[in-house]
Amino acid sequence: MKRFIYTAALALGFLATSCSDQFLEDKKQYGVFNDDTFENEAQTGWFIDRLYYDFYSGYKGPGQNIVGLWEDRTALTEEKGGISNMIDPSKEFDESDDCSNYYGTAPATNIQNNPYTRIRNCNFIINNIDEIGVNISDSFKKTAKGQMYFLRGMQYFDLMRMYGGVPIVLEVENAEVENPSIKHPRASVSELVKQILLDFDNAANMLPDKWGDADRGRFTRAAALAMKSRVLLTYASPLFNKDWDNTANQRWADALSASLTAETELTSAGYGLYGNTAKEWNDMFVMDHGKNFCQEVIMVRLLSSGTTNTSENNGWENGIRLSSQSGGGGLTAPKEMIDLFPMKDGSRPTVANGYDDFKFFLDRDPRFYRTFAFSGCKWGYKGVADDVVWAYRWEYQTQEGTNYNYSDNNNVASPAFVRKMSDVSVDNTFKYSGTDILEYRYAELILNIAECYAATGNTTKCLEYLEKIRNRVGILSDNHYGLGTFADKYAALEACLYERRVELAYEGKRFFDMQRWMLYNDDAANNNMTCAKLGLAPLNGTHRTGNYLQYKGTLPTDVDPLTAERAGISIDPDAETFEDDLNDLAMFYENNFVLADPDTPMDNDGHGVGVDLLWRQRYYIWGLNRTALAANTWLTQTKLWKDTNSIDGTFDYQE
Repeated sequence: MKRFIYTAALALGFLATSCSDQFLEDKKQYGVFNDDTFENEAQTGWFIDRLYYDFYSGYKGPGQNIVGLWEDRTALTEEKGGISNMIDPSKEFDESDDCSNYYGTAPATNIQNNPYTRIRNCNFIINNIDEIGVNISDSFKKTAKGQMYFLRGMQYFDLMRMYGGVPIVLEVENAEVENPSIKHPRASVSELVKQILLDFDNAANMLPDKWGDADRGRFTRAAALAMKSRVLLTYASPLFNKDWDNTANQRWADALSASLTAETELTSAGYGLYGNTAKEWNDMFVMDHGKNFCQEVIMVRLLSSGTTNTSENNGWENGIRLSSQSGGGGLTAPKEMIDLFPMKDGSRPTVANGYDDFKFFLDRDPRFYRTFAFSGCKWGYKGVADDVVWAYRWEYQTQEGTNYNYSDNNNVASPAFVRKMSDVSVDNTFKYSGTDILEYRYAELILNIAECYAATGNTTKCLEYLEKIRNRVGILSDNHYGLGTFADKYAALEACLYERRVELAYEGKRFFDMQRWMLYNDDAANNNMTCAKLGLAPLNGTHRTGNYLQYKGTLPTDVDPLTAERAGISIDPDAETFEDDLNDLAMFYENNFVLADPDTPMDNDGHGVGVDLLWRQRYYIWGLNRTALAANTWLTQTKLWKDTNSIDGTFDYQE
C-alpha cells in the first residue's frame, strides 16, 4: 500500500504500518505527548507522521487547500457556479458569531485538531528533540525539526490568509488563567510574515532537496524556498500592501529576490517545467502516481487507491467523471471559463480574433482540450479506453406537456465540463482514485516571478517569463506567443493574472489570487481600487452562466435522436486528424444543436431565481469568532467586523 504522504515537500505523512496503530490511536488526543515520544527514531517518526496526518488528512481535492479547514472555495470564483454564503446577496455577515471557527479557541490550550494545537505539537518537537532525544541521530533530529518548521510556517501562513495577524506562539505552553506571559497579542502581518519566513529559512537549512523513494512526499528544501516566494508575493499584493502600486516598493523587490533565488536553487537541484507539449503537460498530473520524481512537482499530496477505511483517496476524479462513466455527474464549466482560454495563437478569444462561443472548441489554446471535455470528445478509462462522452438534451412531448431527456443520462448544464487532472489509466471505481494532487508546481514559481517583474515595472522580463509558460504547451510563437507587448505595468499585471487563470485552472489557486488582489469589488474607502487600475471587471454584479447543448426542435418520444448520427465521432487531441475532426464536429453541432438556457440559472437564490454575486469588503480577511475572543479577552477584533459586544473592531491587517 502506498504511503499517504504529501510529496516533494508538503508531506501528509500518515504511514500505513501496523506497528504504529496504537500510537496513532493515542495521538487522537492531539495535545497529549511526553518524553517517550523521543525514545527512539521509530517512535518520533510516528509522531511526525501523525502531525502530517493532522495537517493534511482532509486534502482530497485540489480546491481544498487551506490547512486543517479543507473548504473548497472554487465556487467563489469563475471556475464553478453555485451561490454560497460569502457571495450570497441576501446575506451579510459582520458579527463575531458569523465568523469562521477555523481559529479555534484559546491558543495552546485546546486539545482539538485546530491550528494552535498543530502549532503546539510542532513546537514540542522543535523545543525538545535535541535535549531529550538521546537515542536519536543528529541527522534524524535535523530533518525532524526541518519538517516541523515547515509545518509551522505553513500553518501560520494559512492563518495569515484567513485572519491577517494572529498571536505568534513558539513554545509549548500550558493554560494558566493568571499567567500573563501566555496572553499573546495579535501580531501585525509584518511580524507574522517575518516569523513565517524564518520558519521556512530554518526548514530550507535542515531539509534535503529531494528524499529517497521510501520517504517521497516529505517536505524538502526546494519546497521551503518556493514557499517563501508564495508568502512574499501574497505580502506584496494589494490585500496586505497599501503601497503595492509603487514600483520601488520593497515588498515587491523582496518577493522578486526570493522567487529568483528559488528558481536558481530549484533548477540546480533538478526542478523545472516538465514536458514540451500539451500532452506531456497533461500527463504530468497523473504520471506514476507519485512513485517517481517529476521535475515540475514541488509540493504534492500523495494519495492511495486502497479501499480500506484508512485509505486516503482522491475525491476529484469521481466528482468530475460523468454519470455515464459511473462517476459523480461531472463538474459543469461556466460559460465564463469556456470563453476564457486563449486561441491557439495565444490571442484572447474575441469575435475579432475568430472566436465563436457556439463552436467554442475550434482553434483553442492546447491546454483547453486537456482542461475540458465536451460532447464528441474522447475521454476514456481503463477497460473503455476509447469512451466518447456526450452530454446534450432534447425536448419531447408527452400528454402532460414538454419534457427533457439527456444523452447517456448525462445531465450537464454546460456544453463543456472539467476533465483536468483526470487519469485515463484507472478503472471506473473512481471513488477509490489514488491520483495525487500537485499542490505547488514549478509553473507557479515562474508565474510568481513574472508578476513580481510586472509590479516592479520590468515588463520585458515579465513577458520573458510568461513566454516560458506558453512555449512548453505548444502555443504558436508569433507575437510573443500571442501576448504581444505590454503598454505598462498594469497591462503586464493583468496578463500575469490571466495566465494564472489558464495555467492553474481548477488547481485551487484562483481564490487566493482574487483575494490577494481584491478582485471581487472596488472600494476606495478601504484602499481597494485594483480592478480599476488593472482594467478588470469586478466579480461583484456578475454571475456564472450555464447553457445546455440542446437538440434542435421537439421530438415525439424520449428516444435519443442522435445515437446513429454520432457514431464514429471521436475528438482526440493526440490524433493526427485532430484539426479535421474538430471541423467535422463543428458541422455536426451546427446541424443538430443550439445552446439553451437551463430552467434554473447556475447562480440562483435557492428557489430558481437567478442572482448576481455580492462579496463584501470585510470578507477578504475574517474576524475572530466569539469563542476565540471570549477565551482570549486581550485579543482585538479585525476592522470591519464587530466584537462580542457588537463594537467595531480595530485590528488593521494593512498596518
